[in-house]
Amino acid sequence: MTFDDIFKSSFLENVTSISLLDMVLALGLAFGIGVFIFLIYKKTFKGVMYSASFGVSLIALSMVTTLVILAVTSNVVLSLGMVGALSIVRFRTAIKEPLDIVFLFWSIASGIVLAAGMIPLAVFGSLFIGIILLVFVNRSSVDTPYIVVLSCLDTESEQNAARQLNGFVKKSVIKSKTVSQKGVELNYEIRLKSDDTAFVNTLSELPGVQNIVLVSYNGEYMG
Repeated sequence: MTFDDIFKSSFLENVTSISLLDMVLALGLAFGIGVFIFLIYKKTFKGVMYSASFGVSLIALSMVTTLVILAVTSNVVLSLGMVGALSIVRFRTAIKEPLDIVFLFWSIASGIVLAAGMIPLAVFGSLFIGIILLVFVNRSSVDTPYIVVLSCLDTESEQNAARQLNGFVKKSVIKSKTVSQKGVELNYEIRLKSDDTAFVNTLSELPGVQNIVLVSYNGEYMG
């Protein structure tokens, strides 16, 4: 093999298949949109514990996807090999929040669209999605379910507290009841009439009510 053979290699020919300007522009835009997705995620997060690493991974995911699609679009043979390589990858990280899946798919989709050269679609589409998420996710709703944990001394105080509770809330459903020598503990799922939670203070002052706790509930956790 001579030096001429080295410089005639198809590997070196692929160096110029994508211009430096295209790479810088695509990755720069991917970084910008990734930061925008990260900020929307941070603003709309409603889970138990915020993960900064997940937010940063959204930025990286947009850039990595752009990098991969740029390589795939420049070489048909490489695209076939990439499909085969990605098909054996298995991701085992548990996704607890449904919205996290939306943000992951958003980052991947923005990277694909950018690398395909559809810059206006990627930019304006991301802006539109971000506005929609801000409007609907941050919208306060009085129909949010809550759990009321009510501890009473006896049956009479339990019935009195239940009547008062039904008058304060829009809907209440008893989920569990525990009876012991110390008293009665009830768990109610309720829907509030408004954002006012002063009724908890009123119920705590009723005769026979030992303790009352109000927590938000989304079906998986309370907090």
